Amino acid sequence: MAKPDLKRRSSGVLLHPTSLAGPRGGDLGPAAREFVDFLADAGQSWWQVLPVCPPDGGASPYNSLSAFAGSPALISLDILAAEGFLKKAEMGQPKEHALRASLAQFARRAPREAKDDFEAFRVREAAWLGDHSLFCALKGSMEGLPWTRWPEPLRRRDSAALEEARGRLTEDVRYHEFAQWLFARQWEAVRRHAAARGVALIGDAPIYVSHDSADVWAHQSLFFLNDAGLSTVVAGVPPDYFSATGQLWGNPLYRWEEHARTGFAWWVARLRAYSERFEAVRLDHFIAFRNYWEVPAVEKTAINGRWVEAPGDALFETVRREVPGLEIIAEDLGILTQPVVALRDKFSFPGMKIGQFSFGDLMRERPDHWPKNCVGYTGTHDNDTARGWFEDDGSDSGRAPEQIARERAAFLAACGGALVDGPSWAMARVVWRSPACLAISPMQDLLSLGTEARMNRPGSVEGNWRWRMEPGALTWSVAGRLGAMTGAAGRAKEGS
Repeated sequence: MAKPDLKRRSSGVLLHPTSLAGPRGGDLGPAAREFVDFLADAGQSWWQVLPVCPPDGGASPYNSLSAFAGSPALISLDILAAEGFLKKAEMGQPKEHALRASLAQFARRAPREAKDDFEAFRVREAAWLGDHSLFCALKGSMEGLPWTRWPEPLRRRDSAALEEARGRLTEDVRYHEFAQWLFARQWEAVRRHAAARGVALIGDAPIYVSHDSADVWAHQSLFFLNDAGLSTVVAGVPPDYFSATGQLWGNPLYRWEEHARTGFAWWVARLRAYSERFEAVRLDHFIAFRNYWEVPAVEKTAINGRWVEAPGDALFETVRREVPGLEIIAEDLGILTQPVVALRDKFSFPGMKIGQFSFGDLMRERPDHWPKNCVGYTGTHDNDTARGWFEDDGSDSGRAPEQIARERAAFLAACGGALVDGPSWAMARVVWRSPACLAISPMQDLLSLGTEARMNRPGSVEGNWRWRMEPGALTWSVAGRLGAMTGAAGRAKEGS
């Protein structure tokens, strides 16, 4: 079966692993393989996920304590028990307690082959794993304090202080190394299963990292920080569709000159790591690789910022040379200026088009006018579901009644004047029929779910990232309907 690629007409589904059904939450266990089989049976070529790095306290995968690490929350305890690394009686514990118990079992009874593989992983990933594991161990020993409040020798990464801490926290450091090995092992098993079924994986790379992260602590010279390690300027976006005051993300901004001086080594290492997990990656907030919104750290909103130029050409020339096998999707939503378009097109990155944004007053934005070199979505994790969008009265989105009426009329016209099976599948058919090489739908739309199933509301902090499928949602009926729509749109997998 031909390997999927972004230039061939195809389709897929957006679903984060945390949204999989399962008795202990969504993870990389049997439910992940079941979802791969669902995609394959439905003629889909791609599974797109959100970032799989460890999320912050608010469960956001876009604000992580590591750009390289995998989330321990995604490790399947069922697989550990089947492998003999965890007793069934230990599976009801909180995830970290269960994983620590698994490490104890591993140390006592794991076969030599598994122990050798763990040690080889530690050596192979040492460039980021050592800092990540020590960072996590130090945070744990200091009750979660941010690294800027650690003792100065540790904050400034004095070599003697780091060596002392590594010796003092040996067991905790080893636990965090072990958790990353487990994640990598289980992820690779899912990826192999997907490849065998003709399904490729699309990852998601947030452009920014959290200030309180191993990345910023270990590479302070690469970010705009003061002598105390605090950000002097932070990331955000100006006022837009989502927020009248913009979005103040608060992430530290890159010292791009310093990145260029190192040959963009941190970015190359990061994207090389992604290429080992995914066949393609969506670069979040692609606009900021050409120009980004810089906000003084003292501001309370993103209104009082300024645009600053970034060296996207030099970065992507380096990435293309150093990580040639990784396909890139440019998340180019927002203020799309000509320089951003030129950067995207220079490297032939497909941009993104959103069905829900396509029924305004401009005919050139309609799905049947989309360019071939783009990824068309019914919606994303930041949008309402297609059904929620159609049923919105303006109270959730802030759209005026006149705008809602115009968009609904344009949408209905694109659907042939009637919604035979509801707005979700009507939106999917419009996107699937479009010229876009790749069509993607969030799983919520294929299940015809409403606003209650929304994944994230930009600018809000409560209630996000929690949606999960109900057990039994992946029916033959849904797979058959998706497969039929995919075949009719000429998006079926080669050889299927």
